[in-house]
Amino acid sequence: MTKRLKWEIVIGLLLIALSAILFFAQAIIFHRTRDTFFHLLQNLAFLPIEVLLVTIILDRLLAFREKQDVMRKINMVIGTFFNEAGTDLLVFFLGFGPLPAPISNELHTSDAWDNSRFAMAINILRAHKYHVDVGPEKLESLKHFLLGKREALLTMLENPALVEHDSFTDALLAVFHVADELSHRKSMSGLPESDYMHLAGDIQRAYHLLVLEWLYYMKHLKKEYPYLFSLAVRTNPFDASASVIVRQQNK
Repeated sequence: MTKRLKWEIVIGLLLIALSAILFFAQAIIFHRTRDTFFHLLQNLAFLPIEVLLVTIILDRLLAFREKQDVMRKINMVIGTFFNEAGTDLLVFFLGFGPLPAPISNELHTSDAWDNSRFAMAINILRAHKYHVDVGPEKLESLKHFLLGKREALLTMLENPALVEHDSFTDALLAVFHVADELSHRKSMSGLPESDYMHLAGDIQRAYHLLVLEWLYYMKHLKKEYPYLFSLAVRTNPFDASASVIVRQQNK
């Protein structure tokens, strides 16, 4: 029996004893034993409703609130990731394998997008087969970038809040694996073709997962933080015409 369980049993017995003492005192002082037992049974009759209200409805409301708080913290971590490394990493991946125009157009997010539009884009990108062309210079550049972000990526990966977000954790692990693979190779030149194919497969996996997480994050920004969404649209790595400069729109 744990110390916590013992403590709970002791508290429970003390509360029951206190209740019995109070009922006994009421009966002695007011000499209305019948009324005392009447109110006791009345309170017991209402007890199942109290259990329903407290342990089911209230508990679910608190759990829902707690989940919202956790998701808010997770989205802060995701936002930090894309600001610090994720968006630049997507640019690197685009250098390995540009998306076909019809697919790339599905990533041109705007203020007009609603939940159904995001859902459609996510389904299209989830089914897309990514192809990358690796080469020594590109791999060396990616290695240098990832090693510079390694400590930040490791810190994010150790964040306990990510336990509640499997898909982003998978994407982060895939990116971290690419960094590990590249860091264990002293040079990207002169590798056998089979090794280049292996690295290409690792990059494809990270590329695929990261694009989906970027879309989920854009959906979150569109709903919760329109001003951050505006900046994300103007720095969209998949839109060649995107510009961070805010220009007056023609009427």
